[in-house]
Amino acid sequence: MAARGRPRTFDPDVALRQALDVFWERGYEGTSLNDLAEAMGIATASIYACFGSKPELFGKVMALYGATSGEPPRRALREQPTARAAIHAMLRATADEITRSDAPHYCMLVLAAPTGAIENHEVREFLAERRRDQFATIKDRLARGVTDGDLATPPAGLDALARYYTTVVQGLSIQARDGATRPELETVITCAMAAWDTLTSAG
Repeated sequence: MAARGRPRTFDPDVALRQALDVFWERGYEGTSLNDLAEAMGIATASIYACFGSKPELFGKVMALYGATSGEPPRRALREQPTARAAIHAMLRATADEITRSDAPHYCMLVLAAPTGAIENHEVREFLAERRRDQFATIKDRLARGVTDGDLATPPAGLDALARYYTTVVQGLSIQARDGATRPELETVITCAMAAWDTLTSAG
């Protein structure tokens, strides 16, 4: 009978959450495998065995991030009855998430690896693809508003409107990282929504 491998002495779900905390606090390039091993309470060999390479682990971390902190803005887009309400709720949910007292004040999609070493190009492209997906999700919600009849096709087009509100989402993250408070972000959201009627008006 073949000998069984040693059983894991750690919970992979807990370890992944710990890895998320480290990447979120330090960014991709600011996080070493030793940092991860210390935070996760396991050897680097166990990281490779359970999660793969550092980029592979980061991909799993971002999936967890999307399912937790990234979910409220997407849920707002899905569940609000009109396109305008959905965009407003998405912006507010984003501001809530990036100013939580128990987490770093920024969105990982925007700032976890904005620039860096050439060898980490794939990680930056991975995040860029997730940001493009964010844009596509916003555009799809606007298109649903047109289909539902609560939004006329904007004069500049759905692409431009979606790109504008995607830019606002991403800008909120940079403002929060630089110290903007939740009330201060709310003033940005108020301005962004004040632009809605102008941006969507045929006149």
